[in-house]
Amino acid sequence: MTASPEPLLLRAAAVAPMDGSPILRGDVAVSVVSGRITAVGKFDPVARQVPGDPSVSDLGRAILLPGLINAHTHLELSRGTPGDAPGSFVEWILSLPMRTGRDRPEVAAEVCAAAAIEGAAQCLRFGVTCVGDITANPAVVRPALRDGPLRVISYGEALGLGRARPRFERGLSAAIDASAASATLSIGLSPHAPYTVDLPGYRQCLELAREHRLPLATHLAETTDEAAFLRHQTGPLRELWEHFIPWSDDIATHCDSPVRFAHAIGLLDTPALLAHVNYCDDEELDLLAGGRASVAYCPRTHAYFGHAPHRWRQMLQRGINVVVGTDSCGSSPDLNLVDDLRLLWRRYGHAVESEVLWSMVTRRAAAAVGMGDSIGTLAPGRHGDIVAFPLAADVDPLGAILDDASIRPTAVWLGGRRAC
Repeated sequence: MTASPEPLLLRAAAVAPMDGSPILRGDVAVSVVSGRITAVGKFDPVARQVPGDPSVSDLGRAILLPGLINAHTHLELSRGTPGDAPGSFVEWILSLPMRTGRDRPEVAAEVCAAAAIEGAAQCLRFGVTCVGDITANPAVVRPALRDGPLRVISYGEALGLGRARPRFERGLSAAIDASAASATLSIGLSPHAPYTVDLPGYRQCLELAREHRLPLATHLAETTDEAAFLRHQTGPLRELWEHFIPWSDDIATHCDSPVRFAHAIGLLDTPALLAHVNYCDDEELDLLAGGRASVAYCPRTHAYFGHAPHRWRQMLQRGINVVVGTDSCGSSPDLNLVDDLRLLWRRYGHAVESEVLWSMVTRRAAAAVGMGDSIGTLAPGRHGDIVAFPLAADVDPLGAILDDASIRPTAVWLGGRRAC
């Protein structure tokens, strides 16, 4: 008879479970068989709960956290570079194919798959164990990510309106194809944005998400140009479409803003993930607060485009679930999610607790990607997705990590197995 693998016992000077206060001199026990956490607490009590002769990994002066969750990114753009701040959002979009190689169809699949793998490896180095990944190329990106190294919620992207509506239908079919799903990769759906998907398209996505129980994500209120496009089909976003296809005047307009549009079609009544929401007024905050959707704020991308100050703190105060993502390497220097937190800490550190910021990349982010019952906290029954950072201070150790930009993870585990 083959002996069962001994459980893993991770021991550190501090443990931040993210569903309670930090534990000094803490243990996290993980079953190597199930990959699930079995116990969390002080050294001796946890050790007594672990059967057999556990494999103890004493990390010394370190702090353990749940593996971080990058709720909004585009891994297939990981070979991009931001460059100088663009003159406009549309100018930036038009520059993307040159930076990623997607203007060359013969190498598009190879480029996207390779970039996604590189992006996943980069995320892992920065302590991220799960991503909400938007992909316009699910047929090639999903197989590349299916077997690791991260947990991935792969939101297949669909876009196309007017004369480009057939592109939407093709994208929708590819987006809901679950053939590449695995133990670590789950399928999601992303109608791209209100300026690329029409009202019937959004309703179709909502129906499919309900029918197939798929997590849903969309870009919303990313720029001030969206409202003009929705109401009158004018402005830079109309010009963007005309760069690619002859315009069709039979596309229905909508009298309200992007957030009100999302409310009107029932999108806010679902646990959808809304990327950016850079622009909203007080009444729209009330609509968001009355719904079930989460908001993914990408601080460094937001700064890159020079947007008006984001209302994430008011959102949190109203009970809206706000999480943090990196967006892509096309608008952010890298996929270091902690550096996005550091930007907020530098600007608002005296007005927000460090634990609140870390919650936006752990337990809040887990809820936003539909995995709130299995990741995001260190608790019995959760996946053993864990990251270790050097313990830089005994008082407010989470704030100390944000104070020092040189601090990087020293180890990462996925399902109780060392991944980095």
